[in-house]
Amino acid sequence: MQRSAITIFSSSFLAITLGLTGCAATATGNPAATSSSSAQGTDAGAADGESTTAASTFFADDATHEVSIVWDETAYAGMIAAYEKDGSKEWIKADITIDGTQVSDIGVRLKGNSTLRSLSGGDAGGPAGGGGTSSGISSDVPESLPLLIDFDKYVDGQRFEGLTQLSLRPGSPVLNEALALALTEASGQATQRYAYTTYSVNGSASQTRLLVENPDETYADSLFDGAGVLYKSDAESSFTYQGEDLATYEEQFKQLNREDTEDLHPIVDFLKWLSEASDEEFDAGLANWVDVDSFARYAATMNLLVNGDDMAGPGQNYYLWYDLETQKISIISWDLNLAMTGNATASPDQEVSIGGGGGRDGGKGGGMRDGKGGNALKERFLASATFQAIYRTAYAALYEQLYGSGTADALLQDITTTVPTSDNLTAAQLAEQAATLKTFIQERTAALKEQI
Repeated sequence: MQRSAITIFSSSFLAITLGLTGCAATATGNPAATSSSSAQGTDAGAADGESTTAASTFFADDATHEVSIVWDETAYAGMIAAYEKDGSKEWIKADITIDGTQVSDIGVRLKGNSTLRSLSGGDAGGPAGGGGTSSGISSDVPESLPLLIDFDKYVDGQRFEGLTQLSLRPGSPVLNEALALALTEASGQATQRYAYTTYSVNGSASQTRLLVENPDETYADSLFDGAGVLYKSDAESSFTYQGEDLATYEEQFKQLNREDTEDLHPIVDFLKWLSEASDEEFDAGLANWVDVDSFARYAATMNLLVNGDDMAGPGQNYYLWYDLETQKISIISWDLNLAMTGNATASPDQEVSIGGGGGRDGGKGGGMRDGKGGNALKERFLASATFQAIYRTAYAALYEQLYGSGTADALLQDITTTVPTSDNLTAAQLAEQAATLKTFIQERTAALKEQI
């Protein structure tokens, strides 16, 4: 049974959904601290020192948090200057307080790609509808920046409730990303857990932000019941065969677990086969390399969510899972902040990737296209008549489960009730964004009902 994100159904509604999907049971509990304290040891906030990411109550149902970070202003200025100079993302040391518990000497760095371009004079781009945003950040407003938070960057083994890393997501309150994560979990697919927080830096005004678990070794090892290897695709990666030298791929696909016993060979071998396979060989042999049913669900979900920045998008946002027992690859979604912001009437066969890489031409090139996206596996799979029936079956089932049944509406309502207001988010603004996303759900539901 796979481990998936904590969603915030009512208990009865959740029971029905879990019965339909077979997804993992969720954790319960309230992580909010009742008094201020200073965390010591290697597992800050954990009672027994043995907590794992899977057991953390940080993402418990309905939980919201209060988070503040303190860092040296000179160090922060240096971090920003380094990014503005050449795009490098340097670490700085900071202290973080979560619900009254302080964890000292953590590491923080900028996180993101297209979202951060405005810091160096570029255009962050991306639509802002549906409660989402990929802009509005400024180095003059440090509490607006997306960050990677690493508890053991400077203190070996330090954790917070078993967590090693957290991703502070861009935008506020990004209801679309929270809903996309919740819907992915409701479908029974692996995803990441999340929680809302009020957040400030060095005593600044507060912002309402989304914290998402950042996949790491612990996440990888607890993702499924069976053993496997998890690889993260880099934003500059190319999903193409580039020779047998594994070093060529190490920066493109970061291996997160089992580094002592496994390597990148399964990915390289697959890319070699993919580059050489004719259309006939692709149709006949793909199931030997890829969990085809799982991939059909992934591709259908990305379309249903109108996620324009998935594995074929410019950000190359995905994880590769290699199952050591079946020796097959599957895809895990990541970075859903552009989901549910595009064309609500997009058809099941319409390419929704942004910035290029579109089309269902079945071409074998794939990979990065002028740095704007594209993915040979996804394109050839969706262009293949052989796999259309599998895709369409998965799509119809997921549509009914996520939209037709009213799940998306119910989840949005429950999520909205948990979002905390802050200095930058009033109740009226939250209600307005929720209404925008509700309209998107209604339009998507109606448009697809006529096409399935």
